Amino acid sequence: MTSTLPASSGIDTTLSPARALVCRGCSARYPLAAQHACYECFGPLEVDYDTAALATVTREQIEAGPKNLWRYAGLLPAGQDPAARVTLNPGLTPLVAAPHLAAELGLTAPLWIKDDSANPTHSFKDRVVSVALTAARALGFTRYACASTGNLANSVAAHAARAGAPSVVFIPSDLEQGKVVTTAVYGGDLVAIDGSYDDVNRLCGELVETDEFEDTAFVNVNVRPYYAEGSKTLGYEVAEQLGWRIPAQVVIPMASGELLTKIDKAFSELVEVGLVEAPAGGWRVFGAQSAGCNPIATALHNGSDTIVPVKPTGIAKSLNIGDPAAGLYALEAVRRTGGWMEYADDDEIRSAIRLLARTTGVFAETAGGVTVAVLRKLVESGRLDPAAETVVFNTGEGLKTLDAVAAQVGPTHRIKPSLRAARDAGLLG
Repeated sequence: MTSTLPASSGIDTTLSPARALVCRGCSARYPLAAQHACYECFGPLEVDYDTAALATVTREQIEAGPKNLWRYAGLLPAGQDPAARVTLNPGLTPLVAAPHLAAELGLTAPLWIKDDSANPTHSFKDRVVSVALTAARALGFTRYACASTGNLANSVAAHAARAGAPSVVFIPSDLEQGKVVTTAVYGGDLVAIDGSYDDVNRLCGELVETDEFEDTAFVNVNVRPYYAEGSKTLGYEVAEQLGWRIPAQVVIPMASGELLTKIDKAFSELVEVGLVEAPAGGWRVFGAQSAGCNPIATALHNGSDTIVPVKPTGIAKSLNIGDPAAGLYALEAVRRTGGWMEYADDDEIRSAIRLLARTTGVFAETAGGVTVAVLRKLVESGRLDPAAETVVFNTGEGLKTLDAVAAQVGPTHRIKPSLRAARDAGLLG
């Protein structure tokens, strides 16, 4: 759970608002180190902040900051010194108005797509990796690694290449070819494992304890508390882009469940430090999973606090975490806010990818298809209020998962290169 590092390394708390790591389970506190689990109860750790330090951050400071996630450096655990960052400078991605999608689904209030496919490696993972590896550098690590379903591998390999550092990333061997190529191209070590993501993650948890990997930051293992904090910037940006207000409803894809919990945490922090006011009645958080890997949603539907691990199947491989580390905390956030969770099968995912593209011009990977398909189900079931402003999160680029819809789309006409042929095909009216 820890790594041996130079005594001088560490996060500078004269600059950072972070003060400790705290256990989500028993509230035990630990120094800001490379540790991800509690010694007392083995619960997950997260970063704890000095609320007074967070409260010194103003809207004006944020708006005057860089056009990327580092505009929120005063609310993050590391990266306050620009020279010390390991980053591709992701963030400030488009918040796309979606009136045509809203009309098709029967929503009467504004609907927005937060499109994180616009990040440097075309997924939201650039956010978490920038924060995690910046913390990792401060903690003395010199090599970067991860267990990944694809997008995280892309991002870690790219960040390492930009920083001039070695990387080694571990993926399931059946990953989409688009995600394999967009990792391998950066030149680091890419290790394909004959097993599921959960098998890959288990191996990485063992490797991090070996002497051979003591200099290696696994972004979602030994520096996971800092990694998870990067997801908050999605919540910060949505609030800022809406004119410093929180939407009434959000629909978020779930793999480990951590993204959902951190967006909810971001909204809470913004309210707590006075940067925004909570909407009347609060906000509601909705989670989206694929039918091939839906342990968190299943627990909610069963009224249970027990998340039963599953063997993932289906096309939404970026969400295929059968034993979700933050599943219980995602359940808590959804229940506390009065939201819900749903899941979508492969045909529904494909249909939703095409619906989103046709109505917004956003081409999402399969995870985005899951989220839009779930949005449709939530509206149809009456779980989501069609008269309340809603933000849906697209976390990745459709070009990485072309096979999902390749058999369903193609030329609508095939003609000879002549005006007569164009007329005969009805292209001239």
